[in-house]
Amino acid sequence: MDNVKIEEMDWMTYRDLVRTGEKKIIIPVGAIEQHGPHMSLNPDVLIPEYIAKEVAKRTSSVLVAPAISYGYKSQVKSGGGNFFPGTTCVSGSALENYVYDVMHAFVEHGCREIVLLNGHFENSAFIAEAADRLAKHFGGKGIDIKVFMLSYWDFVGEEVIAKIFPEGFTGWAVEHGGILETSIMLCIHPELVNMDKAVHIEPAVFPPYDVFPPEPSWVPSSGTLSSPVGSTAEKGEIILEECVTKISNMFE
Repeated sequence: MDNVKIEEMDWMTYRDLVRTGEKKIIIPVGAIEQHGPHMSLNPDVLIPEYIAKEVAKRTSSVLVAPAISYGYKSQVKSGGGNFFPGTTCVSGSALENYVYDVMHAFVEHGCREIVLLNGHFENSAFIAEAADRLAKHFGGKGIDIKVFMLSYWDFVGEEVIAKIFPEGFTGWAVEHGGILETSIMLCIHPELVNMDKAVHIEPAVFPPYDVFPPEPSWVPSSGTLSSPVGSTAEKGEIILEECVTKISNMFE
């Protein structure tokens, strides 16, 4: 179908598509978080949103909900922390309850399968809790539902990683604002990336523990945890095709 975005439908069209329970709804869940001086604050929203729309176009059973844009607090060793202006996060309980309420509404509309497509590492535990609560709540009412929770980067295989990093991959732990995210954004939203501002740094190295309050000196001043230099739209296209294909195959 041409239009897969729920918010662009009239309510009667939407009602007719979901009330039988045959349609799955994908909810992109992201964050507003700095990604270095070379990129906008919203890759964690735009990337899962793009993937969700492409998956829906390739399958006949999926609709895309508006993205949940505010995610759980940026952590130093995965997102640079909350020290940077623009990084705008919510508590774990707020995210959990928000995601739960949105999913609850979709089930009441008739949906029986929901996909949480995560674009921000720190969200994982809290959206998992929302999914678990929802399944138990409706299971107790005799309503069978299923919630899939996935993060797009888990679908990027070793062959693709080898193509993107022919000289060796430093690991997902320091990919915040690095080549993978930057390449995807160059592919889908090049107007939001300025490679002239990209800062080359060596991959961040952290101690094997966390500390609270967080320590700003642990984080490179650019905000990225590895270098985005070397990012290209072509690399982004390879990564996206891998993710979209594999996720689409889940729902065929």
